[in-house]
Amino acid sequence: VQLQASGGGLVQAGGSLRLSCVGSGRTLRNYHMGWFRQAPGKEREFVAHIDRGGSGTDYADSVKGRFTISRDNAKNTVYLEMNSLKPEDTAVYHCAAKTILTGEYLYWGQGTLVTVSS
Repeated sequence: VQLQASGGGLVQAGGSLRLSCVGSGRTLRNYHMGWFRQAPGKEREFVAHIDRGGSGTDYADSVKGRFTISRDNAKNTVYLEMNSLKPEDTAVYHCAAKTILTGEYLYWGQGTLVTVSS
């Protein structure tokens, strides 16, 4: 599976962005999907997760109520809607596909940079 993330950019605090992650090579409907982020000088951290069917989601406490993960399996795409952005949300955001068999995130996209100015 190849994953291509896009939609990042520069936004002011309080603004919104929508990230997209398009899969190719295989259908994403066979994978649970996640978004992660890595800020400069920090470890990569979990942001959000969505199950194969799109009915189950999970979020990091830091983004709950502000971010929404969704998916369109017909378009082989996963989204991350980000609202009320804060400067601490600045990071490179990666999407990843988790295999059902192993429960591990095996496939990663190259990332898209989100910069939130104060």
